[in-house]
Amino acid sequence: MQLSLQINRKFNALSLEEYIYFIDNYKKYTDFNTLGLYRSLLENSIINTTEKIEVREYAHRTFKKSFDFLQIKDPVTFLEVSSLGQELTKADRAQLWYEIRENQQKILTDKKIKHRNFGQYSKHNCRDENCIWNGFMIKQESWLREWSMYFDSDKNPWSAKCKSICRKSDRKLKKQIIVWELENE
Repeated sequence: MQLSLQINRKFNALSLEEYIYFIDNYKKYTDFNTLGLYRSLLENSIINTTEKIEVREYAHRTFKKSFDFLQIKDPVTFLEVSSLGQELTKADRAQLWYEIRENQQKILTDKKIKHRNFGQYSKHNCRDENCIWNGFMIKQESWLREWSMYFDSDKNPWSAKCKSICRKSDRKLKKQIIVWELENE
């Protein structure tokens, strides 16, 4: 019988040596959370930036797949952890977001996942701190969603409806023009 252990500490209060120890022995701990590990790198004030980068690279050896899936679950954290220690221009940040969107689409296609309710995309994330819906789990097409995963290849569900309305009005207009021309001859 194996005894299950718990870390019982916040990741953002760990030193470099403790990070490495917990990454090496993550299977022993029932409360080990890879998302929490990567998020803590942004919040940790005990270690410096070079040590954070070292922990990130060390964690990638074991949790690279989990980190890549973080692009879908929490793209903001993925971007911040990926760019630790770098000064990004607006163009660099835009390019990284473009790559994240491409990778999201590729991951969802490879895993044959049809829905897009993951992590931050499954909650109401309003900028208003007093919003009663903040953090509320929502459906994919809910009116409460603030932002959603969108790809350039997605079809606009309203475009077909708009096209049919335009074509219908064009047909009516042509009919009216023909009737008008026949009356004026």
